[in-house]
Amino acid sequence: MSQQADTITDAEFADLTEPFRRELLAHCYRMLGSVDDAEDMVQETYLRAWRSYGGFEGRSSVRTWLYQIATNTCLTARQHRSRRALPSGLGGPGEDHESGSEFGWLQPMPDALVTGEANDPAVIAVTRDSLRLALIASFQYLPPRQRAVLLLREVLAFPSQDVARMLGTTTVAVKSALQRARARLSDVAPADRQLAEPPEPAARALLEAYIAAFEHADAAALERLLRRDAVLELPPSPVWFTGGEAIATAVAGLGSPGEWRMVPTAANGQPAAAAYQRGADGTYQAFGIVVLTAATTGIARIVVFGDPGLFGRFGLPPTWR
Repeated sequence: MSQQADTITDAEFADLTEPFRRELLAHCYRMLGSVDDAEDMVQETYLRAWRSYGGFEGRSSVRTWLYQIATNTCLTARQHRSRRALPSGLGGPGEDHESGSEFGWLQPMPDALVTGEANDPAVIAVTRDSLRLALIASFQYLPPRQRAVLLLREVLAFPSQDVARMLGTTTVAVKSALQRARARLSDVAPADRQLAEPPEPAARALLEAYIAAFEHADAAALERLLRRDAVLELPPSPVWFTGGEAIATAVAGLGSPGEWRMVPTAANGQPAAAAYQRGADGTYQAFGIVVLTAATTGIARIVVFGDPGLFGRFGLPPTWR
């Protein structure tokens, strides 16, 4: 960054604003459903903040000011981007729906990008809960301004008056938008949100068992892990499965022992695995990121993001030996 006219140095600006970068990334992701887009919007937020710092004048906290810029940056960007979805948001299970140009695919968010080295368990818990994959998918059904109001009020707990100033509207309009957003969310919120989640050690054990079943091509073990009403989604394929078809499709993907290697990770506050598939030369090539929805009664949902390009976001190599 270059020097801005006698108001603040690069170092002073960084000291003021950098502590909020991770939470702003989480906010932009909730708004847009894409890690790529969210990172772009955070960069744009900081550029705009730097350029406009001279007019800031401290009329709000730096955090509130940055959220105002980030939210409006996302709203502008949303005008030129399609809604992000999961296959289950396009139609019924087992049906081959064309996503078309109207939709883009939701991307998984690596936990490490938004929790970092945070040591407050309460902050980490809130961040993870508000990034659940099913919740992010349901946010995408809301009109952009309703989504912004819901996130600023319910996730971030900004007062209505602050949200009104951020969005250039009235407190009455904010309250009305929040009411409509809540009603819409209750209509589209998937059953995943009502699942009883296991404690973290149990969720981690479930992930380890899932990885072991896949690496050993153990169909019986995989079937035991999946709930009878499990859901399987495989973006970028628009087809998704439930119940017996989901279980059968998951088992069919096992292949032979040693065909897969999986590296445990975490995405959207949920257990996840990076899946590598063995190639003809014996090298394991990046295949996709698998995100599990863990319940006390087993694995309720598996979303396999078949995009090797995601591995860099998770700090993982494209090949595994």
